[in-house]
Amino acid sequence: MHDPTRLKSQPHHHNRRREPPSHHRRAWCCSFTVPPHSPENPAVVPAQNPKKTQSFLKPEVPTKSSSNSLSSFPNSPQNPSKLTRIDPRRILSPGRVSPIDSIDETLNPTGPVSFPEIPKSPTPVDCEQQASGGVGVRDDCSLGIFDVRLNLKGKNGGGLVLELSSEVLSTNSSVFADLIADYRKNSRGLCRIEVPDVENLGVFRDTIELMFEDDIPRKLLRVGAYRAIDVLEVSAGIKFNRSVLSCLKYLEAVPWTEEEEEKLRRLFNKMKFDHETARDISARLYALDMTDSQQTLSKQLVWSVTTCIDANSRNELKSLVKGLLCKSSVYEKDCSDLNKVDIFAICLSCISSLVSLLEEATATSPSVKLTKKEDRTLIDRISKQVDNIIWLLEILLDHQMAEDLVDIWTKQSQLLAMHKCASPLVRYELSRVTAMLFIAMGTGKMHCRSEARSGLLQTWFRPMLLDFGWLQRCKKGLDMKALEEAMGQALLTLPLKEQYVLFMDWFKCFSKHGTECPNLSKSFQIWWRRSFLRGSETHASESR
Repeated sequence: MHDPTRLKSQPHHHNRRREPPSHHRRAWCCSFTVPPHSPENPAVVPAQNPKKTQSFLKPEVPTKSSSNSLSSFPNSPQNPSKLTRIDPRRILSPGRVSPIDSIDETLNPTGPVSFPEIPKSPTPVDCEQQASGGVGVRDDCSLGIFDVRLNLKGKNGGGLVLELSSEVLSTNSSVFADLIADYRKNSRGLCRIEVPDVENLGVFRDTIELMFEDDIPRKLLRVGAYRAIDVLEVSAGIKFNRSVLSCLKYLEAVPWTEEEEEKLRRLFNKMKFDHETARDISARLYALDMTDSQQTLSKQLVWSVTTCIDANSRNELKSLVKGLLCKSSVYEKDCSDLNKVDIFAICLSCISSLVSLLEEATATSPSVKLTKKEDRTLIDRISKQVDNIIWLLEILLDHQMAEDLVDIWTKQSQLLAMHKCASPLVRYELSRVTAMLFIAMGTGKMHCRSEARSGLLQTWFRPMLLDFGWLQRCKKGLDMKALEEAMGQALLTLPLKEQYVLFMDWFKCFSKHGTECPNLSKSFQIWWRRSFLRGSETHASESR
């Protein structure tokens, strides 16, 4: 973005009479490598051939030194001294940009060239007629309507020279109007204005082109939102209000990509736009006067997921909400926005529902005996609550808040009692929660106190041995190898005496049930070596 205050006009003094003002609408063109006809570079234009002056692309005659520059790229850092040029296949008129078939037709038309809706630029004859009223004939009357030379200097090198109409510039931009007015006070002839440090020469040129467009919104439809943001920034800098308003209305009405949204946000943070449409855009960019905080909204989303009825929708929403609440998510900037108390309140609600469902599943009274269909529905409801607890555990683990859930699960004496009398199809669902806690503990994702680790293993290790075979047959996304490794590692974090009791229980179970029991052989060997081999070596060294 260039600073409009740095725009400067370059005075050039001549002792010539002032050119009579023209009432025709102005046009503009882009120079190539040779300066256009000016008081410093006069050219004789035959008055008897006015057709050539009707073309709004001002031709130049290239020299030998400039003939090679036609192949250079715009904004080329290798040729910063050469002028960037607009495609010569375009005629630039006050109201439109029109393609033509060839350059030769523009420079040397074979037939009449007519633009009925566009006024003709002054011819040398016109200049002589205007000067006959007492104003002498000027050498620079061949300038016609191109009376401003705009010299754009790229910030990263390169440049672009545009020859324009002072009337069009002054009408559309108050910045250029002031510069041209200051120049006219002291100088005559071609007005020279330099614009330094232009970020993007192409965008600046496109913005100037819009001054000659009657329908700017239609032009913006072709360039798209990303380019329109660049044009908006340049237009605001030169106070081209008609373009600013059109860009704002266009951007407010179209959807944005995330890249366009971030770009627009940076622009609105840097510049202020006092317009109702700009306020509508700000309302899309910033959450103003939100009644609910992010913590409250997060709680509502989590609660809605856990109470969702449709299984497919619930799975989709779980993935969505978990991604939004994840610490590594671009949407989650501060982990404190996740309220630990709210999440644990939802966890306790799911566990309470699970207790009620287990009571219903273990009821032995004939009056409450369930049919097969009702039994299947009950199992699905139990599985749903277990899935909710595991999902909440994953969110808590991501925010390193899951340690308290170990204590909560350890104290579920009702669930433990019902586990003993429930059918394997129901009770193994409880071991799915235990398995996830074991994996988190054994892999170091959760750092619990010694009492918490001991309490969880003393309470749920033996039920896990009974349900391991069912977990193998119905994994539901559970990694059994990771579970076996994590169970052994979690056991090894206990005091050796407690390890002895639990490892012996495993040894008896494994010798009886084989693969229906987790294989903790590696951990058992480590425990054996620590308890007896290294212990005996230490005892022997102490006795010496």
